[in-house]
Amino acid sequence: MSFTPNEQDTQQILKLLQESRSPDPARNAAIQQQLDQYNAMLNFNCYLTFILCTLQQQTEEIRSVAGLLLKNNIQNHFATISPSLSYLQPTLLQALLDASKLIRNTTSNCLATITRCGGLSCWMQNNVNLLQCLCQLLDSGNPSGVDGALSTIVKICEDCHEQLDVEAYGRPVNFLVPKLITFFAHPEVSIRKNALHSVVVLLQASNHSSAETGAGTYNAILVNIEPFLQGIFKLANDQSKEVRRDVCKSFIALLDVYGRIKPFIQDIIRYILAQTQDSDESLALDACEFWSAIAEIEVAKQDLQPFINDILPVLLKGMVYSEFDRSMLDADEDASVPDREENIHPHMINKAAKAKLHQTQHGQDNGPGDGSLEEDDDDDDGAEVSEWNLRKCSASSLDMLSNVYGDPLLEVLLPLIQQRMAESQPWEVRESAILALGAIAEGCFAGMRPHLEMLIPYLIGTLSTETKPLVRSITCWTLSRYARWIVSQSVHDHKPLFEPLLKVLLLRLLDNNKRVQEAACSAFATLEEEAQTDLVPYLQPIVECLAACFAKYQKKNLFILYDAVVTLSDAVHRRLNSPELIQVLMPPLLLKWTQIKDDDRALFPLLACLTAVAQAVGPGFQPFAEPIFRRCGHLIQGHFQHKLAAQHNPSMEPPNREFVVCSLDMLSGLADGMGGALEGLVANSNLCELILECLKDEAADVRQSCIALVGDLAKTCMGHLRRHIPALLPVLIQNLRPTPISVCNNSTWAIGEIAVRVEGEMLPWAKQIVDCLVPILNSTQLPNRNLLENTALTLGRLGLVCPDVVAPILGDFVRNWCYHMRHIRNDVEKEQAFLGLCQMIRRNPNGAFVAFAFICDAFASWGVPKSSLKEEFRAILNAFRSNIGDQWGPYYAQFPPSLRCHLTEVYGLV
Repeated sequence: MSFTPNEQDTQQILKLLQESRSPDPARNAAIQQQLDQYNAMLNFNCYLTFILCTLQQQTEEIRSVAGLLLKNNIQNHFATISPSLSYLQPTLLQALLDASKLIRNTTSNCLATITRCGGLSCWMQNNVNLLQCLCQLLDSGNPSGVDGALSTIVKICEDCHEQLDVEAYGRPVNFLVPKLITFFAHPEVSIRKNALHSVVVLLQASNHSSAETGAGTYNAILVNIEPFLQGIFKLANDQSKEVRRDVCKSFIALLDVYGRIKPFIQDIIRYILAQTQDSDESLALDACEFWSAIAEIEVAKQDLQPFINDILPVLLKGMVYSEFDRSMLDADEDASVPDREENIHPHMINKAAKAKLHQTQHGQDNGPGDGSLEEDDDDDDGAEVSEWNLRKCSASSLDMLSNVYGDPLLEVLLPLIQQRMAESQPWEVRESAILALGAIAEGCFAGMRPHLEMLIPYLIGTLSTETKPLVRSITCWTLSRYARWIVSQSVHDHKPLFEPLLKVLLLRLLDNNKRVQEAACSAFATLEEEAQTDLVPYLQPIVECLAACFAKYQKKNLFILYDAVVTLSDAVHRRLNSPELIQVLMPPLLLKWTQIKDDDRALFPLLACLTAVAQAVGPGFQPFAEPIFRRCGHLIQGHFQHKLAAQHNPSMEPPNREFVVCSLDMLSGLADGMGGALEGLVANSNLCELILECLKDEAADVRQSCIALVGDLAKTCMGHLRRHIPALLPVLIQNLRPTPISVCNNSTWAIGEIAVRVEGEMLPWAKQIVDCLVPILNSTQLPNRNLLENTALTLGRLGLVCPDVVAPILGDFVRNWCYHMRHIRNDVEKEQAFLGLCQMIRRNPNGAFVAFAFICDAFASWGVPKSSLKEEFRAILNAFRSNIGDQWGPYYAQFPPSLRCHLTEVYGLV
């Protein structure tokens, strides 16, 4: 489009821009309203571009304000700005030659924002090749043009790197990389910095891209690897720390092509070692990242080995709190002071309220990739500082190196750590030594074992008497790293270190410092996981301590406390069902329950905690069940009412479905824990109607939790579900798709629970279910053991109640069925499934014959089954032997000797 500015409009806009600097908030609000009105004017952004790029008689400040407003408009209203691009693009490009650096930077921001929002295609539509224009400026020799072009290129590399490797745009990366390398030696530091940083960004992006999206960028750098290496070697001692930071990042990224840098690796290691010790912590941190990265490269192990003795002292030094870290920590944080809301991040709530897949009787907990929420990794230093820093990076590097080189590191490390733990050392140094002991706990465990009998009592004593909160905090973490060993130590059925550790952790759970509380609570949860039922003799003091913590903790640490209660419930389970323990534990939980409002996200971890307690306590939870049951139903119903209202009112925020997920999990916990005692509450509620609504939800996590509840109710309240089966089963069948796995897994399990309770009533849906389950069981693309085992179980249980439907296709799945069933522990569900197999074999013996050896192996997985099941197996084995006749001997001789021995011993099969 053509644009000719009107003088009157220009002056009005200039006046607004000048007035926008007013310190008066009311005046600023009025001006903003006028600017918003101008946004409706088709040419408004052209005027802003004109002021920024052309009105050089205006002050830099006014021009840059126009540019900032233009950038925001491009970002927020790109679709409406598109018609103006034919004027904006060439005008902005010309402004990269402006004498003012501020104007050039502002202009480059606008150019990069256009590219981010519209892609390189929006330039091609106006016959402008942006990257070629920028390269022409680089070749112009004009200092302003070179600076402006590089300022734009570095932003495009950061925001739009994937577009630089697209064939339709001419793969600009191929000519851009060599051009940028030529500017590494430029005398102007800002030019060197932007040129190097652009290539580093591209290199890092290609390392993290898929083979399809990053190959071209990677190849463009590899083709130019020699001049690139020469360039960064020359920049290694640059006066600019920012340049040296990017040199370090380059070496880290180049580790992916280790063979190309191997000839220089000794010089690189020496360089990184020097930069890791720089007084500038940002530079030292970037350099320190190298050690973890190179530790992961197997072929670099031998090259790094000669430098280990030099690296370890540097890492230990880096693990000492910096002055900045200490200033951020507020080490004397008083536990009586309420937390500020801005310090409570959503991920803390989500981590404490991790939604669980329904825990079937057989499968392992599902890991990442199968629908479960991802867990945050524990920080290597007890999470005292939320930001990544040199201390954490040094500890992580030491951890990595200890896992690579193992116990031989201790020859150098232990004397250094012992020296740093001396009482004469400053507390910060002693604290870093304790951190180091935790960092090497895994990689150097065998070498540390002889020292632990002295080290652990020392750490327990330190935790008991240390006056510095940060030392107490890190000691909690380090002790937790050795928790498994501590629990395993037993002398005449006495655990000499476990009890002292437990006592001191309970003491620190009630510390007056928030950070110590947090570290102690996390360490205690780790100890719970390792100790399991060893905790039972100490349940009374543990529960009393946890109850006291509920009265003392502020909001942030409550989330970790909830998790500790969950872990305790899982560890001791029904042993928590004691009136004395329940009377201590439940009142503080119920107090929180009444204090937290229905729209408060703090309900999530509390519901998760109550779910675990209900499952553990079981019948003992009945006195508290009704108000929790009613409120969960209210939360679910309120969610769908809110959702419906939001669908009719676009201005309304949609509801947070986590309230539904946590409520459904809570109801599952009640059903699982209380069993039939929940029946009265279900009978006097609209729960079944709410379940049908949840099953139709588009969100997988809602359906996942709802289907788990259906399975639990089938086990305990089938009478109330029975009339809803015609509506329930078709929806459950719809969810028998392998993705998302978590939903499919729960649907498979729930169908099996329903089937064994309604028996013949399953007949109308049996074939449809089997047609879904057999391909899952036979799939070679599903690594999820839990789903495969549940699928086998449900096919067996369907074979028990609808054998005439399943038996005809027994030969299609029996081999895989036997393989997965043999790994499942013996219980009633497995028994039902095997009884179903026996029913199917009787109806279709030919289908079983193709996998008879696998069937025998599956029978053997029971060991010695109970008599009724044993007789079923014996009858089938003898029938097969009779049918095979004279060929039985040679056939049976092919069985593994151990299997033949078992079948002979248990079933008399010879």
